[in-house]
Amino acid sequence: MAKKGKKENIIVGLDVGTTKISAIVGEVGDNGVEIIGIGTQPSRGMRKGVVINIDATVESIRKAVEEAELMAGAQITSVYCAIAGSHIRGFNSHGIVAVKNREVQESDVKRVLDAARAVAIPMDREVLHVLPQEYIVDEQDGIMEPLGMSGVRLEAKVHIVTAAVTSTQNIIRCCNRTGLEVKDIVLGQLAASEAVLIPDEKELGAALVDIGGGTTDLVVFSQGAVRQTAVFGLGGNHLTNDIAVGLRTPLVESEKIKTKYGCALTAMVKKEEMIEVPSVGGRRSRSLSRQILAEIIEPRMEEIFSLVHREILKSGYENLIPSGVVLAGGTASLEGLPELVEQIFNLPVRRGYPAGVGGLMDVVNNPMYATGVGLVLYGKRYGSEGRVKISDRGLFGKIGQGVKKFFSEIF
Repeated sequence: MAKKGKKENIIVGLDVGTTKISAIVGEVGDNGVEIIGIGTQPSRGMRKGVVINIDATVESIRKAVEEAELMAGAQITSVYCAIAGSHIRGFNSHGIVAVKNREVQESDVKRVLDAARAVAIPMDREVLHVLPQEYIVDEQDGIMEPLGMSGVRLEAKVHIVTAAVTSTQNIIRCCNRTGLEVKDIVLGQLAASEAVLIPDEKELGAALVDIGGGTTDLVVFSQGAVRQTAVFGLGGNHLTNDIAVGLRTPLVESEKIKTKYGCALTAMVKKEEMIEVPSVGGRRSRSLSRQILAEIIEPRMEEIFSLVHREILKSGYENLIPSGVVLAGGTASLEGLPELVEQIFNLPVRRGYPAGVGGLMDVVNNPMYATGVGLVLYGKRYGSEGRVKISDRGLFGKIGQGVKKFFSEIF
């Protein structure tokens, strides 16, 4: 067997989800990113996007990474890791600074972003992302790139994403224990948007809804920037439980039935369609109408998307998404789901398949790989920019940066 070599130009996305952990290996070449390896394992030790058992999560990550290494023929040492969970919070902020030399320079942009992120957040939370929406130079708004512009006052409107410190540390700890360095922690739906949203959708305005096992994640884009993020504590696992209870069948069988026969819109199912449902405790399996299954699925999916719709209405962005809604995540493959979501939002809806990569496209051509592929594309776009290291985000990192900044300004 050929020995695994260490390739310098590979980027690995690790999607640590509630139901599955997937490692996607991308190789950066002249023609963009080629997917060269994939490893997927059932997730043990995660609940609603949060680590609840370190050892079980470490084992699942190790197996997924080994599988990806074997397929890619390369050694994996560092990853871009996705984070989700109900602890994620997103809000908009605003910063203003005076321009030092009457011309906007990089230091001015950095200062205005620092001013925008200088909001009081509790000690148990940390800033994951500061996402610029637009810059304003002397009342001139809608500027995306202010460098080199003349002016005396610079303002920035940003979207800030925060997460619970313990949740991010637990994910990093799990990766470290498998011998992996975490290059960056990325919000799951933000990573997915890199893979499934096209630039036109981001510009015109679109909502990406990523339906995972334990959570449903939302990100709203308009004019090329993130306007809103939200996480809801409901996902595909709740649907599986509903089916298990409603049809009185084991959870494992319930998952299979959901994947094979599930439909989110009762009107799409013919009355005469029957399905075989295994019983609990060794009893004989039964034949039931597929419509009964659809009647269990439809209310739950309606509940999830009504929550998402209400959140968008509450924030006032419902008129900013004319491109419609894009569905990602494993549950997005459910038959009839786009049609149901269309009825709720009254907007065009499509499933989001990963794009913008080559290589093993036929393998990753599934909405459930949106986040993993998105992490690879995210790593390619931001990897060389020396983004904030995780260790710098803690309290001591902030103090250290403050001291360094203080001395650099004096001398």
